[in-house]
Amino acid sequence: MTFTPAHRGGRGSPLVCLHGFLDTWRVWGLVLPRLERHHEVLALTLPGHAGGPPIEGEINDALLPDAVEHAMDVAGFERAHLVGSSLGGYLALQLAARGRADSVVAIAPAGGWSRDDRSYRDLLENQRELQRQAKAAAPRVDSILATRDGRRRATRLLTRNFEHIPVDLLAHQLLGVARCDAADAMIEYALRAQWTLEADAIGCPVRVVWGSADELLPWPRAAARYRDEWLPDADWVLLDDVGHYPQLDVPLEAAELITGLHSRA
Repeated sequence: MTFTPAHRGGRGSPLVCLHGFLDTWRVWGLVLPRLERHHEVLALTLPGHAGGPPIEGEINDALLPDAVEHAMDVAGFERAHLVGSSLGGYLALQLAARGRADSVVAIAPAGGWSRDDRSYRDLLENQRELQRQAKAAAPRVDSILATRDGRRRATRLLTRNFEHIPVDLLAHQLLGVARCDAADAMIEYALRAQWTLEADAIGCPVRVVWGSADELLPWPRAAARYRDEWLPDADWVLLDDVGHYPQLDVPLEAAELITGLHSRA
């Protein structure tokens, strides 16, 4: 299976899509056709992930936002609408604080747990175990995904609805998790990171989307600082009985939430 650093397509105002930890740009595959009706879309694979650029040197707070800014510069996007999911949502908001966003749709953005909530450490260790399991499962990916039970197990932490997701996309995701070379180093860094956001510097429209059935970043606990400190005045959308990845779970609704904010920005 081929992993690539980016996808670019469509016509219109620039839109940059940023995926979550361990994933690739293809997590946006089910919403891309609708997004590309309205935008020139650049969907990136982040450094250290399968198909993305390698990480050179030490990991720090600026590594990922700098990499996205560089990709935007190469694409000729001085500013763009940004949509990010999980880690990508946090990155999109960081870039907005740098003045690179015309609008942001942040889907279950990471980093929002309260200052005294240490549950994120368990989450990160679980991500380490998830990659270990993906590596073990990779040689059997075809047989695992050939059954309904296998497809449910492969999507359990990400979506409530899964039958509509193409098997090749599920295979790409599982193998992408297994091939995220920088996973351990990024987890070690994330365990030490401060997870801060210069929210006062964000001057563009922001929509925060969360699934009520999110098992990775549970609502409302994982959204505490966004709701109480950083983005209380954002446009908040709670999707009933939807998991961590609405763009896979309910792609039509997710696409409308993304393009609907952009049409107002």
